Amino acid sequence: MNFSLVDQVQELVSGKSIRAAKQVSMAEEYLADHFPGFPVLPGVMMLECAVETAAWLVRDHFHFACSLVVLKEARQIRYGNFVRPGQTLIVTAEVLRLEALQSEFKIRGTVGADTAIQGRIALTHLNLADGDPALAAVDQKLIGRQKALWTTLFSGGCAPQLSAGAPPPPR
Repeated sequence: MNFSLVDQVQELVSGKSIRAAKQVSMAEEYLADHFPGFPVLPGVMMLECAVETAAWLVRDHFHFACSLVVLKEARQIRYGNFVRPGQTLIVTAEVLRLEALQSEFKIRGTVGADTAIQGRIALTHLNLADGDPALAAVDQKLIGRQKALWTTLFSGGCAPQLSAGAPPPPR
C-alpha cells in the first residue's frame, strides 16, 4: 500500500524545521473502526504523520539523496487531545540532529492550541542499492515519485519559507 498522510507543507526552514498539515475526513477508511461511533485519528497515524513530515525535511536538506527515510526509534511519545474528522492536525518537526544517514527530531502535533501528540523520533536514511546494487533503478523510481509528491505538497497557495541561501523546492 502506498499512501501519504501529509496533505500540505506549510513552512520549511531548510535543515532546521518543518510544519505540515493533515486534514482528517470521514473518507479515511480506518476511522470507521477507530472507534465505532466515535471516530478519531489513531495515535499510530499521528505518529506516521510526524515521521512523514520530518522525512520531507530530510529529503529536502539532502536533495533527495536517499530513497527511504524510515522510523528508527520513537521516544517519549505522549498523546493529548483526540483528532476528529473535520479537524486539521498541524505537525511540526524541529531538528535535533541531522546527518547523512540518520536524524533526530522533536515533534509536536496540534489541533488549534491543543496538543495531540509530542515526543522525539529518530530516522534512518538509506537506499535499497546499499544492500543490493541491482536495486539502484528502484531507488531512482522511488526518488522520482517523492519529488513529484514534494511539488504537490507545496501547491494550494502556501509556499514554504526557506532559509537564506537555500534552493527553492522543485516545481
